[in-house]
Amino acid sequence: MRCDVVAIGTELLLGQVIDTNSAHIGERLAANGIDSLLQIKVGDNLSRMISVLGQRIEQAEAVIVCGGLGPTHDDITREAIAAVMGAKLVEDEQVAETILHMFAARGRRMPMNNLRQAQVPVGATVIPQTRGTAPGLICPVGDSVIYAVPGVPHEMREMLERAILPDLRRRAGVDSVIVSRVIRTWGDSESGLGERLAGIIDELDEPGRPTLAFLASGWEGLKIRLTTRAATSGEGLAELDVWERRIVERIGSIVFGYDDDTMESVVIEMMRRRGLTLALAESVTGGLVAARLTEVPGVSDVLRGAVVSYATDVKVGLLDVPAGPVVSEQAATAMADHVRRLLGADVGLSLTGVAGPDRQDDEPPGTLWVGLAFGDSVEAHLVRLPGDRTQMRQFSVITALDALRHRLVTRTSPVTPRAIAER
Repeated sequence: MRCDVVAIGTELLLGQVIDTNSAHIGERLAANGIDSLLQIKVGDNLSRMISVLGQRIEQAEAVIVCGGLGPTHDDITREAIAAVMGAKLVEDEQVAETILHMFAARGRRMPMNNLRQAQVPVGATVIPQTRGTAPGLICPVGDSVIYAVPGVPHEMREMLERAILPDLRRRAGVDSVIVSRVIRTWGDSESGLGERLAGIIDELDEPGRPTLAFLASGWEGLKIRLTTRAATSGEGLAELDVWERRIVERIGSIVFGYDDDTMESVVIEMMRRRGLTLALAESVTGGLVAARLTEVPGVSDVLRGAVVSYATDVKVGLLDVPAGPVVSEQAATAMADHVRRLLGADVGLSLTGVAGPDRQDDEPPGTLWVGLAFGDSVEAHLVRLPGDRTQMRQFSVITALDALRHRLVTRTSPVTPRAIAER
């Protein structure tokens, strides 16, 4: 069964609002074994909405329409669906009563335009609203169906799970599920991974095998997504386990996590399990590393603090960086060693470099020195990163944390990244 997605709203086309709803719907359809081949955005224009919905319902057995169910003059999804159905809109007394009760319970006067949300095409079934005022709709069109849900994300998601996905599975007679696993890596390019995994990719191209896709995700890393269809999620996950092991054996230590892991969550957990604390000295990243780490719940038991030593005199006066170039091995090691001492941490991590667009200390944009003070060792590593100023700074964050991850693995324990991710 095919179910396409139509997102309604001129604000989506103008880029004023990011369409996260379609992505979520697509993910949930895939997880429930429903094919979704097309996602479209259309503005608040009745004729265009009717045209798009008519085309979609001719090519797909189901369409989910998201947005345009509110009380204002530009909320015209109901009118468009009614036109495609060839049906009239009538007021649903129960929906109207529910809306009136919601306002009364809040002690608020109800603007009468809210009753627009009680207009339902003849022949449609209402999906009762539990979190707002606009109900959803299940609208038969011949042998096909149009589902309408509000554009407010938490309202849409609740209706999708409660009413739409069960109805789609019933209509499709789905007896399988689609399961995925994401292997997160850092340290090789997409083409480099493709070359290293060439033989495995060839095997996966055979019919009935899981599919493999690369997803370049900026400072979230380069993801390898494995997807398969199976009778149960347990069977699917067992199949993915086999291929995951082969992939990890092939690419080794560049794997840092799985699924919802992030580089920062993995590093923090590694340090927490070893009872280690961390101090940061950031120049080129201007506090981005600390910002990412503090997104991890409970990080305060690991992260002692950070010094954003952007100006040269701060590096020299606060972190004892020696006179000379500040984009250098000497500067990176001094920053890591002295911030560790300054903040009383076990580990010091520093970043100094050139984000661009101009050269600094005769170094080109993209230059990054990562300093590490760990145990009795203080060292620095030079990396050349691609991208514009923003990309370079973001890549610097994950590169520095990855350097720390490798040091934690090689110096303190033979624990593998997979074992870390599973704990």
